[in-house]
Amino acid sequence: MPRVLIVAAPRNLKIRAGTSVWQRRRGPALHMTAIRRDLTTDVVVVGAGVSGALVAESLVAAGLKVTIVDKARPLAGATTASTALLQYDLDVPLQQLIQRIGMDKALRIWRRSRLALDALRQRSMHLGIKAQFEDRDSLYLEGNRLDGGGLEAEAHARRSAGFEVQMLSRRQVANRYGIVRRCGLLGFGNASAEPRLLAAGFLRYAIDGGATLHPNAKVLKVEPGKHWVLAQLEHGPTVKARHLVFATGYEIPQHVPANRHSIASTWVMATRPQAGWPSSCLMWEASDPYLYMRMTPEGRVICGGEDEAFKDTQHRDELLPTKIAAIQRKLARLLPGIDTRAQYSWAGSFGSSPSGAPTIGTVPRMPRCYAVMGYGGNGITFSMLAAQVLRGLISGEGDVDAQLFSFNRKF
Repeated sequence: MPRVLIVAAPRNLKIRAGTSVWQRRRGPALHMTAIRRDLTTDVVVVGAGVSGALVAESLVAAGLKVTIVDKARPLAGATTASTALLQYDLDVPLQQLIQRIGMDKALRIWRRSRLALDALRQRSMHLGIKAQFEDRDSLYLEGNRLDGGGLEAEAHARRSAGFEVQMLSRRQVANRYGIVRRCGLLGFGNASAEPRLLAAGFLRYAIDGGATLHPNAKVLKVEPGKHWVLAQLEHGPTVKARHLVFATGYEIPQHVPANRHSIASTWVMATRPQAGWPSSCLMWEASDPYLYMRMTPEGRVICGGEDEAFKDTQHRDELLPTKIAAIQRKLARLLPGIDTRAQYSWAGSFGSSPSGAPTIGTVPRMPRCYAVMGYGGNGITFSMLAAQVLRGLISGEGDVDAQLFSFNRKF
């Protein structure tokens, strides 16, 4: 068993580039303090993005003393790059996941994703966190991954599993949404939000409940023991905790198993406010790579895609103008009635897995250490799932689906 986990990443990875639409306004204010001496706590959460915020708030609600540390400042990483399409749909269609891992596991994963999104909606409402949270339908358009017949089969798989969906013909899609030569699968109960406001709301409730938030606190190494975990910070102090959670997005520390997860890059643009958007529903394609889009409350169209395997940040960032131009062309073909000029454009990276499911749980051979990885297109939904699973594992209450997302699962 390794006694010390070196946290420093093998490369100097930059999570995002460009300027996202959320950055047009100043970031939410949060109460933060510098760590100037050694600390002792129940749980140290490494990462102050949306996943760290949801995990921290859940653990505070369970009665635990929580310390949140971030190598930079809160909400400055992947959360700012998120498009916040809050969906329960996995990147892997249900029918394909059933073929890969079997009916029981596939249905449990999809249903748990739906429950996690519902829990996020309910928890936000209970705490009074508005964050531009709005319920949305979602339209899954035929593409090179699923044609019309494939979407019909997907509709059947989802209905058989208890999900309410409606198959729309090409004529219906054209009449309702102005999109021609595409049939679609209409789903219900998804949502959208402003990701920074959402994460800030949960961080505030965690802090109000007794958590402390510390920026510029980079963890260099972690030493787990039988009863404690010791986190060594870059500038000297240590944090001694009974448990440690890595909520660091795709920047997973060395020695944490990759678990067949990979890193992908994506590119996103946002238009000026306009009146030509035909619907408030979320849209995405059954294609690889796929286009995804949504509308903001002020009428901007956010559209992203052109995903490809991550090479390095320089390569990803240099492609920003080319990728945005490609997204504009695709958006113009899909919705010819709107102004597709980009007022904001940005690039980001995310983790994905062959099954579309995240990995959540105890790091192998690192007792009392936990990690969350593999968000894919369901980042914020899976962050809520992580908050639920980790609360069960750390509090001792357990979670009936923990094994489905653990590091030792076989898919």
